[in-house]
Amino acid sequence: MRAPLSIVIPVLNAEGELPLALASLMEGLEAGVLRELVVSDGDSSDGSCAMAEAAGAVVVRGSAGRGGQMARGAEAAGGAWLLFLHADTVLSDGWAEIVAAHIASDQRAGYFRLRFRAEGFWPWFVAGWANLRSRLFGLPYGDQGLLISRALYDAVGGFADMPLMEDVAMARALKGRLRALPVEVVTSAARYQQAGWARQSARNLWRLVRYLAGVDPAKLGRGY
Repeated sequence: MRAPLSIVIPVLNAEGELPLALASLMEGLEAGVLRELVVSDGDSSDGSCAMAEAAGAVVVRGSAGRGGQMARGAEAAGGAWLLFLHADTVLSDGWAEIVAAHIASDQRAGYFRLRFRAEGFWPWFVAGWANLRSRLFGLPYGDQGLLISRALYDAVGGFADMPLMEDVAMARALKGRLRALPVEVVTSAARYQQAGWARQSARNLWRLVRYLAGVDPAKLGRGY
């Protein structure tokens, strides 16, 4: 019987971050839970695709846009379960055992606890808010990963081909069918460090409010 899990990673010029993410996946191979890695490229101009192919990944190419990239990756994946991760997200040690246990016992989708690859008050505060928001409102973002069965993924219509907020749209579609898993994921803080933690957090919240109010995601994606 083949391993149940396909991991899907959307990439766009991610060669600087991808090696860390790929290294953390090897545990899944050793545990016998990982069937394949699908890297969905959005027309990268760097070495992302070559790096993914060298790691044994199936590479799917198409236009940029995270929602569309993840949808294409899911279409190419053959696993009974899918795990969507961002290219700058690293799974913590022990993830494979916890994911395997969830697959064997629970049909709900799962997401992970967020931590940033940075030290100090703001990384702690922003990650803490993200984890609290996920638990209170059922709105984990894409950088927290998404573990979902193929059956449930198809039942909710999969990822929408949209430039932004595809993760929020999916979380809303999965309302009542999401659970937090005791796995920590560590993600890049580069966007926050460049824009400023408070400013980037405010921008993210404002985009969320506008999206929930009905603003077109294409408009929200301009300048992201």
